[in-house]
Amino acid sequence: MKLKGVCYDAGSYMAFNWRPHFDAATVRRELEIIKSDLHCDAVRITGLDVGRLVTSARAALERGLEVWFCPTVWDKDQGATLAHIVKAAKAAEKLDEEYPGRVVFVVGGEFTLFVDGILQGKNVVERMASLAKEFRGQGQAGQQTADLAETIARVKAADHSRLFETFLRRVADSTRQVFRGRMAYASLPWESVDWSLFDFVGIDYYRSARNRDQYADMLRPAFEAGKPVVITEFGVQTYEGAEVNGAGLGGNIIDFKSQFFHYKLPLLGALVRPKLTSGEHVRDEGLQARELVDQLTILDDAGVHGAFVSAFMEQVKPYDDDPRYDLDMGSMSLVRYYEGGKRRGTTYPDMPWEPKESFRAVADYFAKH
Repeated sequence: MKLKGVCYDAGSYMAFNWRPHFDAATVRRELEIIKSDLHCDAVRITGLDVGRLVTSARAALERGLEVWFCPTVWDKDQGATLAHIVKAAKAAEKLDEEYPGRVVFVVGGEFTLFVDGILQGKNVVERMASLAKEFRGQGQAGQQTADLAETIARVKAADHSRLFETFLRRVADSTRQVFRGRMAYASLPWESVDWSLFDFVGIDYYRSARNRDQYADMLRPAFEAGKPVVITEFGVQTYEGAEVNGAGLGGNIIDFKSQFFHYKLPLLGALVRPKLTSGEHVRDEGLQARELVDQLTILDDAGVHGAFVSAFMEQVKPYDDDPRYDLDMGSMSLVRYYEGGKRRGTTYPDMPWEPKESFRAVADYFAKH
């Protein structure tokens, strides 16, 4: 693959800021490590605040990385979402002028779930529930549809797809008016996308028990558009069973209420310690490392143009020595983050995190391929 990348969050926002601590010097250092030690040649930078996106993107460009500049606007209506995307596109255009041919503007991702007014539901959780009903659609004689490819085709043909297609075209047309460089969209496998609007076929492509045996085969239709196929996100969490559960809500082992109160309410939240859900969860860095290398190998063999591992770091899922509070188990990050910078790493004493086994495994793969 020509693009060996990682997803880097500058501060996405859903319920609370996913990167509470943002420091320009730390960002520059992390992107230097991503380039020199993780052996990436590209980075997909996500976040809500355009200023943070520009700061991170400039640091990456200065270090020779290709930047996939991706504003994340979640749970807003279509008008507000479009306005923010256009604002971000104008900022990305200035960077593309300074660094010609090294910025790809990603108009967004997974709009069906994250934009209000396409699927029924006032937030992503409710829209996920609506989607689950689509996937549980009944086949002939009332039997649940078993074939995943058939199910995806049915979901693509559902009523909400027309709303999605209309909005995506509106976004692409509006963005083209202010951004002259290359454009992409990070789709879900079951979204019906007109790829003539973009320069790449982008797919957020996770693996779970349901698609494990068909992971390579189900990617084949993506190549039919005749454009470079880029996996804009893929990854796996850091606990036993993560390879079966997948990265969606069904694989979430973090107690969201405790996490919400801790990060959303600055005063009272300090009294609430984020924790994992009840049950016995076992940390397994080796599993995460093996799964990522296996998926990279499959994607490479399939002929994708590039892939972005999700993700470099997740600040709101910090590591803890006590398994009950080790939110990093539920994280796809390549490093274990120490909350608030209260602890420093050993490999990089100037950083508030330590590389996991997956960091070394991905770095080794990228260095050799």
